[in-house]
Amino acid sequence: MISDYLSFVLKYIGQRRLRSWLTVIGIFIGIAAVISLISISQGMQEAISGQFQMLGTDKIIIMPGGGGGFGSMSGSSTGKLTDSDLDLIGKVRGVEDTAGMTYKQAKVSAGNEVKYTFVIGLPAKADWVIGNLEINGRVFKEGDRYKAVVGDTLVQGGFFKKEIKSGSSIEIENQAFKVVGSVQKIGNRQDDSQIYIPFDTARDLFNEPDEIGMIYAKVQEGFDPTTVADRIESEMRDDRDLKKGEEDFSVQTAAQLADTMKNILGIIQTILVGIAGISLLVGGVGIMNTMYTSVLERTRDIGIMKAIGARNSDVLTIFLIESGLFGLTGGVIGCILGLGIAKGVEIYANYAGYSMLKASINPWLVLLGLGLAFGIGCLSGVLPAIQASKLKPADALRYE
Repeated sequence: MISDYLSFVLKYIGQRRLRSWLTVIGIFIGIAAVISLISISQGMQEAISGQFQMLGTDKIIIMPGGGGGFGSMSGSSTGKLTDSDLDLIGKVRGVEDTAGMTYKQAKVSAGNEVKYTFVIGLPAKADWVIGNLEINGRVFKEGDRYKAVVGDTLVQGGFFKKEIKSGSSIEIENQAFKVVGSVQKIGNRQDDSQIYIPFDTARDLFNEPDEIGMIYAKVQEGFDPTTVADRIESEMRDDRDLKKGEEDFSVQTAAQLADTMKNILGIIQTILVGIAGISLLVGGVGIMNTMYTSVLERTRDIGIMKAIGARNSDVLTIFLIESGLFGLTGGVIGCILGLGIAKGVEIYANYAGYSMLKASINPWLVLLGLGLAFGIGCLSGVLPAIQASKLKPADALRYE
């Protein structure tokens, strides 16, 4: 019986190909937008998780400025971190080790080429600060002064025309440095273009003798990072004579920073998918309009079907299958197009130096797209199908 319904529907759709294709356009555009946006944003969330896993879950990051750890990045920082803060944090119960870090965009030259990138000052114990990142060559050791560790982009020749490897010489703010190692590829163009130099050297180079850009604290094994972070915040608040909520610094664990970024991405994803949903709504209206037109065009056919014994449920089923088929066709095309767009963004991101961004393609995402499209198609056809099923045979046969 279903095969008969389907054959009847396909025959009618085939007779009106242009209208049928125009009907599914709204659906597949909406589905393509939803699938691509979810795939890309999911991939971004996975990339962020991977970045913080490299950092390690036993790290606490202290930054100047309030605002959840991003104040210093935005340039709106009102507080500063100093050596006294570093000493204070090192005495907090549960803190195994501390390390100060400073960073600044600086002029870097190799040969006749001059460019600008972030230069980061790290202490000699930088091995635990950089987390699980692999170093080709070595990190800094006590006594190193004008030594540098470079990002993968410099090694691959993607920053300067020539490749910068261990043993190469570069100049930072007109000061010569010898490269002693390189950091494995992270997948972010900015991170992969960074240069690391000894902490004390960076402070002299940037003329910041007492200021620290960021402090890392390593949590002792057996201690909860969140609890230790709360202790650090309390000690720093007391030391600065500040009330809770008035902090001019921020203290967050690596996991909390990752969650913050995921929440931000989640909000953006919801907004974008909501906008894409408007296309689906328009597509649903298009299907409904087509189905109402189809009812008018086939009024006499409906009368004939009912005259030879077709029931209301038969007519209802035929029109619901037709509208559902419009939605499903749009869903199939939309899924293919959406996944293609997501993969295209991934390829472009890789070409642009952001290989960490991978489009997340999961079977559940395809099933979601198909189910959503089919459901919208069926719902859009409900009212026209009910109208068609309630037509009286005598009235339908007289319809011109």
